[in-house]
Amino acid sequence: MSDKDSSTAKSYLDSAIAQGQSALGSLTGSTGDKTEAAARKEQAAAEKESSHSVGKLGPLNVSPSGGVSTDDPNRSEGSWNQTVGSAKESIGSLIGSESLKKEGSQQNAEGKGQEAQGQLSDFGSGVQDRVKGTVGGIAASITGDREKEEEMRMKHDDAKTKQRSAEADIQKQAEA
Repeated sequence: MSDKDSSTAKSYLDSAIAQGQSALGSLTGSTGDKTEAAARKEQAAAEKESSHSVGKLGPLNVSPSGGVSTDDPNRSEGSWNQTVGSAKESIGSLIGSESLKKEGSQQNAEGKGQEAQGQLSDFGSGVQDRVKGTVGGIAASITGDREKEEEMRMKHDDAKTKQRSAEADIQKQAEA
């Protein structure tokens, strides 16, 4: 929300400005405008990438803007159930136990559903809390309440971290 923080919206704005500047440079033949446009375009791409990055350590997520969140418990429990289920499937195959193999397959499938439920919960609450943080920050700014404005900025950043973490995990699973 502050100028120093990475922002997807800011990256789109910078990218659009770079396109206009590049077009202007092409029309006027100015290599300076073209060079500046290319640099701005690279900066916009880096801002967008940074606004989507999240460091993850177990269920803890941290973003470059300082936002911190923890995963919905269903995410880690679902992942654990998938691991245990896969192990049961492997052991069942190894020892020739169809019932253990079937039990493992079922536990693995349930774990996938449980993890997806946690991801959707984190994504939804992240979006909702980002909106609350943004609106609350604007309201606090209008009333001049700097303490509340900072509180709402932190709420926004923490929620953005939660949302981006869920997005990253969903994307990884879609690519797998």
